[in-house]
Amino acid sequence: MSALTIVMYHYVRDLARSRYPGLKALTVDAFEGQLDYVARHYRVCSVREVVAASRGEYRLPPNACLLTFDDGFLDHFRTVLPRLVARGFTAGFYPPAAAIEGRRLLDTHKIQLILAACDDTGKLARRLLDLIDARRDDDAMPSGEALWRRHAVASRFDGPEVIFVKRVLQRGLPEATRSALAQRLLEEYVGVDEATLAHELYMDTEQLRCMARLGMDVGAHGAAHVWLDSLARPAQAAEIDATLAFLARIHGRPPVDWVMCYPFGGYDATTLELVMERGCALGLTTRVDVARDLRRPLELPRLDTNDLPTSAAATPVAWTTTVLGGSNG
Repeated sequence: MSALTIVMYHYVRDLARSRYPGLKALTVDAFEGQLDYVARHYRVCSVREVVAASRGEYRLPPNACLLTFDDGFLDHFRTVLPRLVARGFTAGFYPPAAAIEGRRLLDTHKIQLILAACDDTGKLARRLLDLIDARRDDDAMPSGEALWRRHAVASRFDGPEVIFVKRVLQRGLPEATRSALAQRLLEEYVGVDEATLAHELYMDTEQLRCMARLGMDVGAHGAAHVWLDSLARPAQAAEIDATLAFLARIHGRPPVDWVMCYPFGGYDATTLELVMERGCALGLTTRVDVARDLRRPLELPRLDTNDLPTSAAATPVAWTTTVLGGSNG
């Protein structure tokens, strides 16, 4: 069975001329260079081809690649779409409903903007601890020391201070508390109203419909962009159903053979049962690997854009040579 390389993207923009040049994003030049690399070493497949291959109805080439873009950013319409169309590539786009229809700045993106506007992540982490301490009388929360020990652990791409801020504000505190803290830090570090930020950050429904008309897959990424595995079954079902209702409004019909891109990569056995019952064809995780077995289509791993070079002239990395058996294309 052929392996499938799925690449995950988020921000793609002209960083130097953007409001937040400190944002962790792929520059336009780097994106174009990575598309050159992909074009040289891979064969870009459509979501429909991957769905058919998962059912044994289509044989993927040995160098199959699927491009996926999370979070519904306006970058994807303005910067990504024209470059894909020019090359004849298709891709999957996975926007959260609340960001698109509600024009609501999601907490996870508040955190990213706070970090982009901050020039000292250690100071930011200490400020967050101070704000937590100030609320300790109101909320049953772990000590700052306990939070630091649990969450300040470096990841592949971020240091411990950044991961601490992300994890505490994403999942490490009660929802109401972390949302209030994210809003407070947004006001302190960014100082731009949410409506303006949401307008600048996200696509709208007509832009998504345009993408679909141009052959792009527009699939599910949650309604409120929450960790599905943190919710009880009824809440998970409600979140997934709200996502499907959003897709039906985008496409003008109930979604068929749709793709679920799990927010934060979070899912559990309940999630898999719920999406399967509702006709989900593919599930995209954040586990780092090449998809070597499409017989588990609801748990497909992905590479991050940072895992592949940004130049066609680059020496193929292990992720590429493993799939191609050492071929340089």
